[in-house]
Amino acid sequence: MLGVHESAPNLSVLGMKRIEISVLKPDVALSTFAGIWQVAEAGHEVTPRLAFGSLRELFSAITEKRLDLLRHLAVHEGLNVRQLAKSLERDYKNVHTDVTGLIELGLVDRDADGTLSTPYDEIVIHAGIRDAA
Repeated sequence: MLGVHESAPNLSVLGMKRIEISVLKPDVALSTFAGIWQVAEAGHEVTPRLAFGSLRELFSAITEKRLDLLRHLAVHEGLNVRQLAKSLERDYKNVHTDVTGLIELGLVDRDADGTLSTPYDEIVIHAGIRDAA
């Protein structure tokens, strides 16, 4: 299911960066990782990927509010957590928790001065309904 997609447009040529997020069983995730590793070792560019073991894990890590935060941050880069919370009209503590979780996933970057940014222009989520139960 997951691999290098030759037919997919190369967004990096357009200056856009994409990450693909999938729901995969552990054995499929390991074989997928091995295949991607071989492609990268051969010197080919690969799309960054995250994998979750279930839809529940995915939706726990990437909630609707976190997706809203990512969209807002993509348009308003350069904010710190306090400024982001204020512009989203959300509680600082909740935004801080969300930002910390998104940093751990690699979906948000924080500079030394606390400035936040998103390293990706597009997030593609793959979740098969039969295998992801």
